[in-house]
Amino acid sequence: MTSQAEDVGLRLGKAIRAQRHLLGLTLVGVATDAGLSHPFLSQLERGLARPSMRSLTAIAATLGTSAQALMAAAELPAVPAAEPVSVVRGPDARPPVDAPGGTVRTLVRGERAMLPVEYTGAPGTFDEYICHDGEEFVYVVCGVIELDIEGKLHRAAAGDSVYYAGGLQHRWRRIGEAEVQLVVVQQNRPTRTAGGPPGSQAGTAGRSWPMGDGGPRVSPAETSG
Repeated sequence: MTSQAEDVGLRLGKAIRAQRHLLGLTLVGVATDAGLSHPFLSQLERGLARPSMRSLTAIAATLGTSAQALMAAAELPAVPAAEPVSVVRGPDARPPVDAPGGTVRTLVRGERAMLPVEYTGAPGTFDEYICHDGEEFVYVVCGVIELDIEGKLHRAAAGDSVYYAGGLQHRWRRIGEAEVQLVVVQQNRPTRTAGGPPGSQAGTAGRSWPMGDGGPRVSPAETSG
C-alpha cells in the first residue's frame, strides 16, 4: 500500500476499533457477526489491511452504524461535531475505498446528519442487495446506471437523480461502457438502544448491510484474513 493508502487504512481501523469498544463488543464477536475472520478484522483495526466497501458495510452493520459514517469518522485530526462548515477540495483530499466496479470516497469531513460520497465506477452486473435505515439520494454525474430497488428497475443517465426511502433493498449496475460517476447522499440515522446486542448501545438505526442468504457476504480473502 502507498503511504496515503496506509494512512486511510489506519484511520478506518481506529474508527472501527473505537466504535467496537464503545459498544463493549469483542473482536471475535464482531468478526463472526460480520462474516469475517477475526484475524482479518484484527488486521483492519491495526491498519495492516484496507477494507473493501463490502466488508466495511458488513462491519458497520454489526456496530450499529453505516460504512459512510465510519468513513466520515476516520478523520485525522478529528473534526469537532460542532464545526458548522465542511470543505473538501479535490479528488486527493479523501483517498477512496474499493467498491464493486470502482471506488468510493467521502465528500464531507466528520460525521454529519447527511453523508455524501462519490462513487467512481460501477459493476457491469448486479452485486448483492444493500439495505440501510437512512433515506438515500443518488445523482448521476456521468454514465448510465440501472438501479434495482425492491425488484423494480430504474434507468438513470447523466443529470438524472433517484431518491428512495430507508429500509428498501437496492443495488445498481453500469449500462454500457462509459465511465460512471455518482454522488450518493445517505441520511445518517442515529443508533438507538433497543434491539441491539446485549450490553450494546446500538440497534439497527443507521445500519447498512448486504442482503444475501442470511447476512453479509465477503470475498474469500477477507474471510480467511
